[in-house]
Amino acid sequence: MAQIQGLAAHAAGSELLPLKYDPGKLGAREVEIAITHCAICHSDLHLIANDWGISQYPFIPGHEIVGTVAALGSEVRSLEVGQRIGLGWQSNSCGQCEWCMSGQENLCASSEGTCVHRHGGYADRVRANARFVVPIPDALPSEQTAPLLCGGITVYNAMRINGVNPSSRVGVVGIGGLGHLAIQFARAFGAEVTAFSTTLAKEEEARSLGAHHFVNSRETKSMKEVSGALDFILTTVNADQDWGAYLQALRPNGTLWFVGVPPSPVSVHAFPLISGQRAIGGSPVGSPFRLREMLDVAARHGVKATTELFPMEKANEAIDKVKKGKVRYRAVLAN
Repeated sequence: MAQIQGLAAHAAGSELLPLKYDPGKLGAREVEIAITHCAICHSDLHLIANDWGISQYPFIPGHEIVGTVAALGSEVRSLEVGQRIGLGWQSNSCGQCEWCMSGQENLCASSEGTCVHRHGGYADRVRANARFVVPIPDALPSEQTAPLLCGGITVYNAMRINGVNPSSRVGVVGIGGLGHLAIQFARAFGAEVTAFSTTLAKEEEARSLGAHHFVNSRETKSMKEVSGALDFILTTVNADQDWGAYLQALRPNGTLWFVGVPPSPVSVHAFPLISGQRAIGGSPVGSPFRLREMLDVAARHGVKATTELFPMEKANEAIDKVKKGKVRYRAVLAN
């Protein structure tokens, strides 16, 4: 089997350098993917810097992968060579625990990350368990679909868990890599959508993505005007906010839901939770089944990421732009 070539971090926070590795014999249930596109997710940056204390070096980052099937393990019947497919954050699970057995593989304690303790998608090829490799509908362009495989499924899964529907009044906090997809999915579900941002200049874009309303979250007056107005608020930001103000924006039985990770502990008073029967929660990426469902919805409703394309060899340049917040909204590497 030929060696796989990629770009690897060799130490915490280091620049990516070329790395070749021997993937060994293809497992019976594995798929080898010839990568055409891999988006840069903020999780990649955290892994490169070892912000979560789980990185092992050297490793090739990347987990929002689109490509074609290059080879199939002997037991794989669900895919065929040459087929266009996608791979997201998760590349394997135990397949036997209560979560895997109930179609919630994303909650498996033995879940394997596509680029955690193994090599990911900033490369020419990658391998994964066939259960986590999903076909991509013809209507979806590869470049705009790659970010859906982690960013898209994260916001989609949160809305499905919380039963977002045409009667829902949904708030989306942050109009970035996750937020710009969340607005589109909430609109696809028929919800009334309110976008929250600290950047007033993003109002026009938020509305063009499908938001009905825009709130400048820096303005106390604007935040008070949405008091008791929303059923579900999805926060996609990695920054500290006045969480109490968002709780106040919820209707009774409303939920404040986290998919972004703020640096400080989330602190709120218990009284608004008790008096309005409100809740706080969070969720990770979705299961393979949910991933397939999301791609189908995206294809039918025209949901796609706003992207900037870079050649794979310019990965360091692309990462630098992402770190500086200069990419709207997702950088994608192409082979």
